[in-house]
Amino acid sequence: MHSTRNLATVLAVVAVSLFIASALHLSGFVHGRSDIYDADDAGIAEAVIGVVLVVGAVGLVRSAARARAMGLAATGFAIAGFGVGITITAQGGRTPDIAYHATVLPILIATFVTLVRSARSA
Repeated sequence: MHSTRNLATVLAVVAVSLFIASALHLSGFVHGRSDIYDADDAGIAEAVIGVVLVVGAVGLVRSAARARAMGLAATGFAIAGFGVGITITAQGGRTPDIAYHATVLPILIATFVTLVRSARSA
């Protein structure tokens, strides 16, 4: 259970970072360097991924029977979203956006792998 709470904390922290990034994008503080990059689209996507991660984090803490499945689903969704995001950001975003994606994506992947491994050992 302690490990599950730690993973829930990781998801919650990433969610908070996504909500901050979303607010920055939607408020107009972040701009891309080409037409492929749309700050409003990025802000909406970050908010949606953040909500999904919060649901996953709550599921990890509250639903013992489905905890790992919820965590895996939420983290997998976030990884897919970050995969799309880093593709677009690498082509048209700015260095801070690229760095954010490049930093958080490995954290999400490590969380997913940890959930998979802990499900196998359970």
